[in-house]
Amino acid sequence: MSENNNELNQAQTPDEANKAATNSPLFDLIRVYAKDSSLETPHSPVVFQSRLWKPDLEVKFETKTSKLADDQYEVTLRITVTCNNEGKTAFICEVTQAGVFLLRNIPGEAGEFLLGGTAPNILFPYAREFISSLVSRATFPQLNLAPINFEALFRARKAQQEAKKAAAVAAEAAAANEQQ
Repeated sequence: MSENNNELNQAQTPDEANKAATNSPLFDLIRVYAKDSSLETPHSPVVFQSRLWKPDLEVKFETKTSKLADDQYEVTLRITVTCNNEGKTAFICEVTQAGVFLLRNIPGEAGEFLLGGTAPNILFPYAREFISSLVSRATFPQLNLAPINFEALFRARKAQQEAKKAAAVAAEAAAANEQQ
């Protein structure tokens, strides 16, 4: 069987091989970069005088996608970590990690999933390391954010959107039946 496949591959002209490669689906990371970052320590040095370090962390994140070219997209992941200790804000760290992704010959829903779920999963370790570095440079204890499954969050958000659409259609149908 493999001999037949080799014969078929050898029978292709270079133009045919290039065309087949051009038409095949492709998702690739072109570049990763820090788009923005900040660290605020509004109650320093008082916050360092605390005897007890029991941080209360609040982590918020947001993703955005924008089209750059026919097959290139920028995906940004903004993570904001607010740390309170003994009623005072110890620090607020915000990092916007971005990447340029190549998306070629991938149909709508699959492309949405790659840009909305897979791309943030790729960017998250970079953002997490950046946040950890900023926080430790401010001499706070090591901060390691727990992993976030952006693919699962994307699927849940899509399911929620579909449920809302179905409910709206059902409500319209019920209203139309009442008018008759």
